[in-house]
Amino acid sequence: MNQIPLVDLKAAHEEVADEVRAGFERVLAGTAFVGGEEVRLFERAYADFGGVATCVGVANGTDAVELALRASGVGPGDEVVVPANTFIATAGAVARIGARPVLADCLPGSHLLDPRAALDAVGPATRAVVPVHLYGQMADVTELAGHLPDRVRIVEDAAQCQGATRDGRSPGSGGIAATSFYPGKNLGAYGDAGAVLTDDEERAALVRAIANHGGVAKYRHDVPGFNSRLDGLQAVVLRAKLARLADGNAARRAAAARYDALLADLADAGRVVLPVTAPGNVHVWHLYVVQVTGADRDAVVGKLNAEGIGAGVHYPAPVHLTPAYRHLGYSRGDFPHAEQAADRILSLPLYPQITPGQQQRVVDTLADALRG
Repeated sequence: MNQIPLVDLKAAHEEVADEVRAGFERVLAGTAFVGGEEVRLFERAYADFGGVATCVGVANGTDAVELALRASGVGPGDEVVVPANTFIATAGAVARIGARPVLADCLPGSHLLDPRAALDAVGPATRAVVPVHLYGQMADVTELAGHLPDRVRIVEDAAQCQGATRDGRSPGSGGIAATSFYPGKNLGAYGDAGAVLTDDEERAALVRAIANHGGVAKYRHDVPGFNSRLDGLQAVVLRAKLARLADGNAARRAAAARYDALLADLADAGRVVLPVTAPGNVHVWHLYVVQVTGADRDAVVGKLNAEGIGAGVHYPAPVHLTPAYRHLGYSRGDFPHAEQAADRILSLPLYPQITPGQQQRVVDTLADALRG
C-alpha cells in the first residue's frame, strides 16, 4: 500500500543529509557535544530568523516553557492561565514549577486562545498567561497585552509556529516565547530540542543560568537550576534545516491552499469545516486541521489510517478532561469550544514535500470515509 504519512521525516532528512553528515563530523572531531560553536551559531541564526535579540537553546520544548515562566517570576502557588485545548506539556510546564494551571476556552474558528476568556480567568494569584500559537498561527498577544495587569506576564508557547507572524510581530518579540524542535515540527531536530526567544536580555541570562544548573560558569550556582542544554549534534541539524525553513513554510502554505480547493465541495456540503486563519496572521501550517461534522471522527480516522493515510487528532481531549488534571476541578461543559473541537478535529497529512497527487488521494479517501 502506498503510504502517505502525517509528516515525512525521511524526505526532510534527505534534503539536508550531506550537510548534517559534515556537521556531525565537525562536532565529533571537536568533541563539543554539549554547547559549543555549533550551538552558538544556531542560536544566533535562529534569533535573527525570528527577529529577536536572543535565542537560548535548551533540551526540549517543555523545558523551554518552564524556563520562560521561571525567568518571568512564576513560582510555587502562582496561577498561570493556559488554553484548555493545547498539548498537555503547556499545563505540565506550569505544574512542574509548583504553579496552578487555570484554563480558558478557545475561539471556535481558529481554535486559538480566546483573549476575552483568558482575561476573565485572571485572578489575584495570576502571574502569567500562556497563549499557545496553535497549528502554525499566532494567538492574539497584542489584545492580551493591552488589558493585563502589570504584574501578569505573557509567556508565549510557540512550539508550533516557527516562522509565523501576526501583524508583523514574531513570537518573543518584545517579550518572551518558548519553542520546540521536536522532530515533527516545521523546524525539527533529530531528537528532543527547544529554545527560549526574547528581546529581554535579563530574562535571557536567567534562562541560560537556570538551564545550566543555576550558573553560566562551571561550579558557579547563582540561582536554583537544573540541566536543560542544547547539544552540538542537534544544533547541526537545526542550522541545516533553518536555511530551508522559509521555503518549507511557503510550500506548506501552497499545500494548505490546495487542500482548501480540494475540500471545497465537502465544506459546501457541510461534511467538513475548513481551518480558519485569524486576521493579521502569516500561517506556517504546522498542521492542517479540519473539523468533521455529521460523522464519527474516530471512525473516519480509522478508515483513513487503514488506507495508508497518516491522519491524526491534535488533540483528542482538552486539558480539563484528562485524568492528570482532573484535580483542577473543571467539568465537561466548562469550555464548550475546546470540547467541541476535541470531538471533531482531524489533522490531514501536510509537509513541504507532499504532492498534489497525494493530497488528491487524501481528500478522495476522506470523502469515502465520510460516506461510511
